[in-house]
Amino acid sequence: MDQTPGYHGRYLRIDLSSGISKSVSLEASFLRKYLGGSGLGVALLMKEGTATVEPLSPEAAIAFVFSPLVGSPLTTSAKFAVVSKSPLTQRINDSLASSGFALTGKKTGHDAIVLVGRASRPSVLVIDNDQVRLEPTEDLRGCSNPETQKKLRSRFGADFQIATIGPAGERLVRFSTISHDGRHAGRGGSGAVLGSKNIKAIAVRGTQRVQWSDQLALVRLAKELSEKSFGPATAKYRELGTASNLLTFNRLNVLPTRNFQQGSFQGASAISSEELGAVRNRTRASCAACTIGCEHLYSLKSGVPVRLEYESLFALGPLCGIDDSEIVLIASQRCDAAGLDTISSGGTIGFAMECAERGLIDAPWLRFGDGNALLRALDLMVSGEGLGQLLAMGSRAMAMEIGHDSIEFAPQVKGLELPGYDPRGLQMMALGFAVGARGADHNRSGAYEVDFSEAVDRRNVGPESAHLAVETEDRAALMDSLILCKFLRGVFVDFFHESADILRLVTGWDVTAAELRETAQRIVTEKKRFNILAGWTPSEDTLPTRMLQTAIPEDARSSLSTDRLASLIKAYNLARGWSEEGWLPEAEQCTL
Repeated sequence: MDQTPGYHGRYLRIDLSSGISKSVSLEASFLRKYLGGSGLGVALLMKEGTATVEPLSPEAAIAFVFSPLVGSPLTTSAKFAVVSKSPLTQRINDSLASSGFALTGKKTGHDAIVLVGRASRPSVLVIDNDQVRLEPTEDLRGCSNPETQKKLRSRFGADFQIATIGPAGERLVRFSTISHDGRHAGRGGSGAVLGSKNIKAIAVRGTQRVQWSDQLALVRLAKELSEKSFGPATAKYRELGTASNLLTFNRLNVLPTRNFQQGSFQGASAISSEELGAVRNRTRASCAACTIGCEHLYSLKSGVPVRLEYESLFALGPLCGIDDSEIVLIASQRCDAAGLDTISSGGTIGFAMECAERGLIDAPWLRFGDGNALLRALDLMVSGEGLGQLLAMGSRAMAMEIGHDSIEFAPQVKGLELPGYDPRGLQMMALGFAVGARGADHNRSGAYEVDFSEAVDRRNVGPESAHLAVETEDRAALMDSLILCKFLRGVFVDFFHESADILRLVTGWDVTAAELRETAQRIVTEKKRFNILAGWTPSEDTLPTRMLQTAIPEDARSSLSTDRLASLIKAYNLARGWSEEGWLPEAEQCTL
């Protein structure tokens, strides 16, 4: 079998229970259908039958998936996807991260690494080209992500790249992360899945490179793309980082505040990127193989730098009523060290703060605006002590335990906590949240781009616009499978056409824009198929009751009714070629 350029044509399957590993061939036709990243990951999980098993069981698979672009000269292409069944949502989960782990992981000679089973004791999984072994890590129990990575680098050497879980993953916190060099596969609890397999870390080293179909032309195109990445489409991210969204959303009254009880935050300016940059030492950094440089690190009073992005800033700041920038930075640092998703952490704590104020839980110390309470709650979340047992479950499961109709204001869809966009004032995003395969998700939809365009009235979106949400979702599915950073989206004039050009130079396939549109639709459909097998029903595609019964207090026009959301969802499903309720046609129900 001829090897397709850009690919190794195989994945590594490791049974941690038996210690048996094997390389499994991937046909070129299969790779062309699903590409890599999220697309290839969900296809591999379907082959493993993961949709129908418990996500923390030994039988559940977790896949670390690279892409044909990894290792190429293309900017932002050093990314990998971690794909699993989420212990937070019980649905498909795909989290992406950028780091040298992607580059070195692919050099092991595989397009993906799939883990099943459970190691007999806490271990580090070592993959050295084709050699696989487990080494004990009892001495690393309870160590933070930075501590673990430092100790294992000393143990194995600098030529290994190491992905780890923190104490949160060891304790199976349902929204724990997998980390590498300060970057995180953050949402949905992939850290808990790895922790359930008794794997504290994965260390990879490799020397096997792939070929490119037309290397000279690819280098020329990569240079052009890099030059475009320095242009106005990415200027905001370079100059202020994603945290610059805070004041914009606050001005538009779509900044979720105090568990979505308000749409603006009085203390927003005190924690804005503009203020942080003025009063704290600020440095910039880039992900591996990236020319954009969107990372902005702000120093604590101690001088320690902390990476801060909008989603962490919103979730640990306004969502919990916190306007103390030192507290927000410390909280973000603790989440990164322990391996906690900042969005779900802030969302769950904000929900708990409202429950405490309503007298639904016995935690009089837990109040909006109390920075020390936020830090205490994070520590309990990791330790599992006291209220921490509830907090570690996420807001949906916590609400089901508390009762008293608290589920109506739990800030989640399918169990995944909402990111920093109030859907009542961004109604294309409301649709994206409701139908998202992994739950409330701005990265897999991008429908907020439509809200901020002239294509719709963001406060009064009608079903005739639902196809625009489909288009943003398809574009995201392709970007997450190629894989390229979402911050590049603005530099493309015709993304599908230009992606076809890129893939043609990498693989030699005579791929077209039309084919890639079909590929994106196939990947979205495969995620839906996974969820249906996992137990999905149409009732899951909705928003919290609070958001369907009350307007944003600062903007009465930002109101979304149950009927309007239902009409948007129906139009979306029909635009996808599914039934009105969201079921797949009978011809598409079969598995791989």
